Amino acid sequence: MIKWKRTLRTASSERFIAVQDSDPSRPEVAAVDLHYLHDGTVSGTVVLLRGGGETWTEDRIPDLLASLDEEFLPDVDLARGNLLYTVVMGDVVGSYQAERDDDR
Repeated sequence: MIKWKRTLRTASSERFIAVQDSDPSRPEVAAVDLHYLHDGTVSGTVVLLRGGGETWTEDRIPDLLASLDEEFLPDVDLARGNLLYTVVMGDVVGSYQAERDDDR
């Protein structure tokens, strides 16, 4: 079963991670960034993660998107045309962040 976890929230965007309970060693199976636009539309980028315990096929994607929509996006949906997704398949390469330069 896939569960959604919110990892970031700003005034105009959110990030979610989809986690799979069945494989504790590789629980993350997808990541979604949502952007709330001024006209009420929500635009999202979905990254389906390879090697995360899920085998993604095109017919499974609508159910994944619907589960996020039902849980977190009550005011928009694909059928009304005010929710748009771009879906890509990818691999996690790493996490990078700026390092402080304490010599200054």
